[in-house]
Amino acid sequence: MKDKKCLVIGSGISGVGSVGLLEHMGARVVLYDSNEKLTPGNLRSRLSGDSKALCVTGEPDEQVLEGVEAVVLSPGVPVDIPLVKTLRENGARIMGEIELGYQEEKGRVAAITGTNGKTTTTTLVGEIMKAWLGREKVFVVGNIGNPYTSECLKTSKETVTVGEISSFQLETIRDFHPRVSAILNITPDHLDRHHTMEAYVAAKENVALNQTREDICVLNYENQYTRAFGARCPARVVFFSSVRELDEGYYLKEGRIFKSGGGQAKELLDTRELKLVGVCNMENVMAALAIAEGMGVPLETVLSVVREFRAVEHRIEYVDTKGGVEYYNDSKGTNPDAAIQGIRAMSRPTILIGGGYDKQSEYDEWIESFEGKVKWLVLIGQTREKIAECARRHGFDRIRFADTYEECLKLCTSLASPGDAVLLSPACASWGMFPNYEVRGQLFKEYVRGLG
Repeated sequence: MKDKKCLVIGSGISGVGSVGLLEHMGARVVLYDSNEKLTPGNLRSRLSGDSKALCVTGEPDEQVLEGVEAVVLSPGVPVDIPLVKTLRENGARIMGEIELGYQEEKGRVAAITGTNGKTTTTTLVGEIMKAWLGREKVFVVGNIGNPYTSECLKTSKETVTVGEISSFQLETIRDFHPRVSAILNITPDHLDRHHTMEAYVAAKENVALNQTREDICVLNYENQYTRAFGARCPARVVFFSSVRELDEGYYLKEGRIFKSGGGQAKELLDTRELKLVGVCNMENVMAALAIAEGMGVPLETVLSVVREFRAVEHRIEYVDTKGGVEYYNDSKGTNPDAAIQGIRAMSRPTILIGGGYDKQSEYDEWIESFEGKVKWLVLIGQTREKIAECARRHGFDRIRFADTYEECLKLCTSLASPGDAVLLSPACASWGMFPNYEVRGQLFKEYVRGLG
């Protein structure tokens, strides 16, 4: 990158991290954000004091784009917008922040993707690695909120980087090469961005693009897309299953997790020992076991961390019990498949909060999972009419609407009786009403804790 003109598109934490790394590499950097509400001064204030990057907002002129040799896209920037297409046609290399960070990686990498479960699994693997190597030798990066570009210069031959990698970040992979990769599952999501399921699946599979038979790829045997990928994956495949016994791999049977191989099966742990709930979390645990062992962590270290690990914030997170009603925050359930896992984890009659930004998802399977669990469905946001119509088609009509989040929370409290649960698991993104799912979940928790 030395002396090359590089354009960074997007001025969030990913973009800012990319600017810092590119300048360290000796590049001439332009930071660009199309948001016309921002000014170049706003962008400048986000950079280090010694940054020499040119900051541009609004519509970039020809002089800004002239001679650009590399473009770094923040995850929220689609690869098919006209600006990116033009730059690609002009010969610029298009990459994401993960690909850029990998250029300076000196240690080993474990990369985790999937439609659901990424954050929990990545966090758990990170904790296992820290227990094994020490906290100063492990970096947890990517879609989890910590830019790879902010950590990669700290890596060495002794370090491990654990990355939560989204489909957006995998679209432009060229050199990225993890020692162990994992695709936890693939279900319809982000079709507003990828347009087709085929394109979404292809992006996920890029996590193993540069792997060889010397590497490991951990896959879910019970997902049609990941099972099919196992037959053509370039790495050595390790499967896990929550449904059946496997001759080779990890599986869940009668509340216990086993590892099988060489004609033998060994019980690793009883799930009653865990502080996590739900089949989805048992799948996350099995994936983490496979990833950690693939990275060489002793089994006793892995199991000791797994037994003490608690659910990550906003993912089927128990908040409190008020008036005999249990409240759960699953704000990270931003698509129907993730929200199904939230419902499955409930053991009480449930008042469910759904709705939000429309990512062009279909809600039939989510509604079908309500049977015997969901007592009331309270809907908010852009998708509320679409979801209600789908629910009625499936014979579920215990539906209430709310115009505001506060009204929604009050309504749920009034509908709940002692012995019930209130679950925030919207099956939709938060955009339009909230900046992100974290804010949505935090406001839910604050409301619950404020109840008498």
